Amino acid sequence: MRRVVITGIGCVSPLGNDADTTFQGLLEGRSGISRITRFDATRHSAQIAGEVRGFDVAPYVPSRKTAKHMDVFVRFAMAAADMAIKGSGLDLDAADRERAGAVVGTGVGGLQVIEAQQRVLLERGPRAISPFLIPMFLGNLAPGHLAIHYGLKGPNVHLSTACATGTHAIGEAAHVIARGDADIMLAGGTESGITPLLVAGFCAANALSTRNDSPEEASRPFDRGRDGFVMGEGAGILVLEELEHARKRGAPILAELAGYGLTDDAHHMTSPDENGDGGRRAMQAALARAKVNPEDVDYVNAHGTATPMGDRVETAGLKALFGEHARSGKLWISSTKSMVGHLLGAAGAVEAVVCVKTIVEGKVHPTINLHDPDPDCDLDYVANAARDRKVRLALSNSFGFGGHNASLLFRAFEG
Repeated sequence: MRRVVITGIGCVSPLGNDADTTFQGLLEGRSGISRITRFDATRHSAQIAGEVRGFDVAPYVPSRKTAKHMDVFVRFAMAAADMAIKGSGLDLDAADRERAGAVVGTGVGGLQVIEAQQRVLLERGPRAISPFLIPMFLGNLAPGHLAIHYGLKGPNVHLSTACATGTHAIGEAAHVIARGDADIMLAGGTESGITPLLVAGFCAANALSTRNDSPEEASRPFDRGRDGFVMGEGAGILVLEELEHARKRGAPILAELAGYGLTDDAHHMTSPDENGDGGRRAMQAALARAKVNPEDVDYVNAHGTATPMGDRVETAGLKALFGEHARSGKLWISSTKSMVGHLLGAAGAVEAVVCVKTIVEGKVHPTINLHDPDPDCDLDYVANAARDRKVRLALSNSFGFGGHNASLLFRAFEG
């Protein structure tokens, strides 16, 4: 199996429209969560979200006319990919485009355009529907547009596994390279689902925090007072390359993608198995692929959604796998979602970007709003303040509805 490295990263998030700004906001412990402005949410029980602000897609697409025919989730992916490619120094004109591709996923796809066109249908009838409706809402148009824009003629795949989507996309893209089917892959997830219908659906399921009067304090992973997750939006894209391909062109190697594990709970539509075994097995598989021991891992970017059951289950899985290492003070854990909310299909991809930045910068961001830890969540979650640390191995977890579990292990590149 060929080695896979990360040579570029890009992201759009509620904390900023690039990776550096996002990571700096995380280190500062700033929350990107506020009251919803995208629509009138006064009738919703949850009226807060992590919205992307000040985003302009114009620098990342051929024309505004092109952007007009893209749903927002595709626009986010285009921007994140452009940043990742530029950061990698990749010259696609000099590359074999038949050995370059993309695996990019989304949880809900173009829900914004679906809801808007449904209103058009009801108010003005079927003849008023946009001819671009179908290609605008299809999830596969995120990697599709990337392929068209960059001339990527190799493997091109869209995945959708709920909250595990971004992590699965990166892991599967790495497998494409590792088995020799491509040398370059764009990989990640994108989401823009802060819409009246989706928010109402999660409200109906009692899944969202209703701390509407204190949005910045609403996402509280591992805290006793947590009352649900907060929706977010954005995108994360990584440039993955085969090691020798990256070396040959003198690419900046940010980290190595050393391991990937995926399992299923086979338990319930939405609730995880309470013993945490599915997550444990995914993490264990990622470590086994990388041929490292649990005590070698320095940092875990937790799924950490702030749901009452989810945080306990993840903690149980961490304890089962890491044993004394989890309690030794040497394993640091933090939740990016405490500041940006849950980006659904994009969550794992943005958190992968965060893991790479953690390795490069030697700094671990905190879990904010953790003031009264749940007694069942008694590990070191880097509460409320960032810490400096040389991180050699960073594990990123994503667990989705349907019991989907996925873990990625990133390693500092050492030649």
